[in-house]
Amino acid sequence: MSQSTNSTSDAVTLCPDPRLNEAVAYALEAPGKQLRSRLTRETARMLDPLAVAAADAAGATIELLHTYSLIHDDLPAMDNDDLRRGRASLHRAFDEATAILAGDGLQALAFERITEITQLPIAARLELVRVISRAVGFQGMVGGQALDLAAEGQALDTSDLGRLHALKTGALIEAAVDAGAICANANDEDRARLRRFAMRIGLAFQIIDDVLDVTASSEDLGKTAGKDQTAEKSTYVSHMGVEGARTEAQRFLASAIEELDSWGTAADALKNIADNMVNRGR
Repeated sequence: MSQSTNSTSDAVTLCPDPRLNEAVAYALEAPGKQLRSRLTRETARMLDPLAVAAADAAGATIELLHTYSLIHDDLPAMDNDDLRRGRASLHRAFDEATAILAGDGLQALAFERITEITQLPIAARLELVRVISRAVGFQGMVGGQALDLAAEGQALDTSDLGRLHALKTGALIEAAVDAGAICANANDEDRARLRRFAMRIGLAFQIIDDVLDVTASSEDLGKTAGKDQTAEKSTYVSHMGVEGARTEAQRFLASAIEELDSWGTAADALKNIADNMVNRGR
């Protein structure tokens, strides 16, 4: 079991309501790909191997936030999905109120955990709070989700589509990479370069999500396939076709990888994660 799941399951037993404890445990039992925490860890390792312990703690908090976002995204008022990570979404396994509370609690717990990363000075912990809170707030996931809901049945051009994805999906990926850089005490120039890497890989990741939504089964994806078409959403596939979208994702991947070239072989693990994010079947 991952560090993020272990450290979290210890804390949720403090909740006074057994049903809510059970719901949070259910949400954390299927941790998913852990892409964001892996990006945090390998970014820090590339810059300073001694920063890995702090990066692991920071990455665990980001996974809590990602899980919270999925719980809320699946709700009937949002994306209305009955399947997540290969099993019933939380509001289906329990109920809507419990799912809302579980997501709220995980969000709060994540920021509590950031304050407890004692390997980092207080200034670095504050910077993590600033970067991550922006990524999940109005200038990140929340804003992106609002744009996504508003876009149902609308025809977006690729510029607006890219902006939507940069907020809803890309912002937390960018924050995950930046968190690793913060843990390693990176300078402003390196942080900017790494954010460019993350922005491009985040967009490539979302483009492949668009492709898989029409080419993979619900069983393979672990979530309901074909949702974008049913909701009449604009996607890269609707603009470019499947092969055109794949080509566009590869273009963004190559551009992202170039941002890491100055780190030489130290960046190999990070490049491998990026490649797997794009060249995947689920």
